[in-house]
Amino acid sequence: MEKQNNENKLIEGEDFYYTPEGYKCFTAKYHLKKGYCCKNGCRHCPYGFDKKTGTLKK
Repeated sequence: MEKQNNENKLIEGEDFYYTPEGYKCFTAKYHLKKGYCCKNGCRHCPYGFDKKTGTLKK
């Protein structure tokens, strides 16, 4: 297994946080660093993807 570079490491509280149910939830800052919308209907999507309509809001 490859080691992650320091620049690729996720930072808890900045790139993600854990929900009360124990799931990892990515922040808008992480999504912007990633650079594109994955179209999964993420809670903090900065691209405005609407999972119900399947469209990006500008």
